[in-house]
Amino acid sequence: MKLLALLASMMLLGGDHPTLPIGASAPDFALPGVDGKTYSLASFKEARVLVLVFTCNHCPTAQAYEDRIIQLTKDYKSKGVAVVAIMPNDPQSIRLDELGYTDMGDSFDEMKRRAAEKHFNFPYLYDGKDEAVSLKYGPIATPHVFVFDNHRKLRYSGRVDDVEKPTKTPHTLDTRNAIEALLNNKEVPVKTTKVFGCSIKWAEKSDWIEKAKQEWAKEPVKLDTITADGIKQLIQNKTEKLRVINVWATWCGPCVAEFPDFVDINRMYRRRDFEFISISADEPAKRDKALQFLQKSQASATNYIFNVDDKYKLIEAIDPKWQGALPYTMVVEPGGKIIYAKDGPIDAAALKKLIVDDPAIGRYY
Repeated sequence: MKLLALLASMMLLGGDHPTLPIGASAPDFALPGVDGKTYSLASFKEARVLVLVFTCNHCPTAQAYEDRIIQLTKDYKSKGVAVVAIMPNDPQSIRLDELGYTDMGDSFDEMKRRAAEKHFNFPYLYDGKDEAVSLKYGPIATPHVFVFDNHRKLRYSGRVDDVEKPTKTPHTLDTRNAIEALLNNKEVPVKTTKVFGCSIKWAEKSDWIEKAKQEWAKEPVKLDTITADGIKQLIQNKTEKLRVINVWATWCGPCVAEFPDFVDINRMYRRRDFEFISISADEPAKRDKALQFLQKSQASATNYIFNVDDKYKLIEAIDPKWQGALPYTMVVEPGGKIIYAKDGPIDAAALKKLIVDDPAIGRYY
């Protein structure tokens, strides 16, 4: 009976990847941190309580809990509690349309960037190469907390607390309750909870990427003409969507080179209150050539070509402040407020951050 109970506990919500059961010893690891160091269980041997949080960059729930994990670390560091974050996802198993709430994926380099931006005060470790450590612990979703006592026996497994949104107040501080109990040599009152968040992106999910590519390749690509008045209406943006407008041409080398970034950005955010629009500055007689480029790029967003061969009318319609250099990119909020205008190639990472941090989009559910 005890064996059956143990197996049931291991399989709790874990599917094909069993979750470490309460009472089990912490599996050892040797993982690289964003600070350039390698960490193992021995790195935290002095800690009275060890808190392992399986989390990541891209998940909106994980991002919603970042500040609380930072505060948890501040509150308990002096009491002998070590907080450690482990990123369990295979970065190659994440589709672009799963990145709608973030400006970063889960690669090691992006982990370094996120840790620096948020000033993480805990080690942030990468397990995305082979997920060997994550497979031993069996996290359900990000974030998933495992709390171990001074003998490194698992005493709590589950959520940080019961309210995801940072602007709301949680009712039950499950992780803090577990830590407090262990620091006071008491039984943890609630040993397991369910975990809400993004599923772990195990390596076997990598076939999703190929399926996504096949789906995107089937999407129709159109190129419609637009007038100066039509462009002005676009910029007025009488919608509820954040609008990114890119002016480009097939004869413009930097335009062609950066266009795949806009295709990716569109695939990332188009399920949100977001819209990408491209406007070709090619001559109307070159419409077929522009369309062929868009089709080859699988640019299934909204695409226009200016209806007359007068670049100066195009410039005035887009933005009188624009001097005419291509490419030219604008970000327009609902109501027509222009929050970004740039001639020349974009910084794709900076543009993604601008998009996801805008109130029209946001990082949380």
